[in-house]
Amino acid sequence: MSFFKKCSVTLFLVLFIQPIFVHAQSAQAVVDRQAELRQELQEVEAEIARQQEILKLKQRESVSLERDVAILNAEISKAQLGIRAKNISIERLGKDIGSKTDKISELESKIEKSKQSLSKLIRQTHESDDYSLAEMLLSNKDLAEFFAEVDSFTTVQKSIKVFFEDIRQAKGATENEREQLAERKKQETDAKVSIESEKRTIERAETEKKKLLSVTRSEEKTYKEVLADREKKAAGIRTALFQLRDSAAIPFGTALTYALAAQKSTGVRPAFLLAILTQETNLGENVGTCNRPQDPPEKHWQNIMKPSRDHEPYLRITKALGFDPDSMPLSCPWGNGWGGAMGPSQFIPSTWDMYDHKVAAALGKAVANPWDPQDAFMASSLFLSDLGASKGGYSAEREAALRYYAGGNWKKASNAFYGNQVMQKATNIQENMIDPLQNI
Repeated sequence: MSFFKKCSVTLFLVLFIQPIFVHAQSAQAVVDRQAELRQELQEVEAEIARQQEILKLKQRESVSLERDVAILNAEISKAQLGIRAKNISIERLGKDIGSKTDKISELESKIEKSKQSLSKLIRQTHESDDYSLAEMLLSNKDLAEFFAEVDSFTTVQKSIKVFFEDIRQAKGATENEREQLAERKKQETDAKVSIESEKRTIERAETEKKKLLSVTRSEEKTYKEVLADREKKAAGIRTALFQLRDSAAIPFGTALTYALAAQKSTGVRPAFLLAILTQETNLGENVGTCNRPQDPPEKHWQNIMKPSRDHEPYLRITKALGFDPDSMPLSCPWGNGWGGAMGPSQFIPSTWDMYDHKVAAALGKAVANPWDPQDAFMASSLFLSDLGASKGGYSAEREAALRYYAGGNWKKASNAFYGNQVMQKATNIQENMIDPLQNI
């Protein structure tokens, strides 16, 4: 067989003859288990919805010992069902993650083998290019054999193009599988974080239920004391000052009202929004430390802001609000960067310029004010929604927090602290400040 015919046969074998191992029984078992999990998940989700309706109905009833115990029972049942649902999801995701991992390995192996075969074929093809007409005429080959090999050579060249396309498609498929794998891993993380939250809900509810069950019908005074303690705790939460950067502190109840209003427009969870604003406050002083009347010239807005980016928007913002640009508190530069961030949400002028009309429209105002807490809450919520926080879940919120803080550098390990701290604060705000107000 000629060289070119051998190459064509080899190429065909490499491209199209692959070992196939069929595990029909195990594959069917996986399919059956996935179907069982889907059915079980549907049943659990239906029961969660039923418990949620019970919870709503009980919350509308007049305050009583029985009503409170029923609410706690519903919360416990709902949390337990939530854990069950998340465990089902984790099992499904685990199978999917394993499948995606195997698929990526197969594609990578195919790409590597294709590269090696293609490299060998190209080298052999180039060797044939050096075969001159004189060498052909001086050889013992007749013209029929020569043209047969030329035809084979043309076929091989076409096959090389096919080979390149095959590698390109395999690479594309690999990237697609990697993206899907990353998404499945995020979902698995979200489910595990949710389970831990549900466990804490059950622990708190069980403790409260035990306390209530110790109160008998004859001990009316004791139950009234329980209610009084609950109201006192709720009042303390509502009136506790919520610290803000570059603005006076406001009561937590007011902050929650602003956050709930923002959620209606953006879908961003109130606890997460409040955590972002808390994090921004904790990064610096509670009042601006640059551009104040008593600050030295090097802290003036013209010296701390990036001229080409923020000077013009800042003047436009302060003029529209009737503010003196030389006296508004601004953040100072941090590290080697620029300063000039404004108000509780810490937007630089050029970023605020992108959101001020949206904020004004959402709040029914003529002009949005970055130093006004209500406007700052709405602006941050709109921005976080654009960054993906409205999707909900631990992974989406943490990524949005990192993007809020670091922009395009959000994946850098040095910035991870911000996202981690925000999510810790969000959990604390949700479980220890917002949840206790729900059943009052």
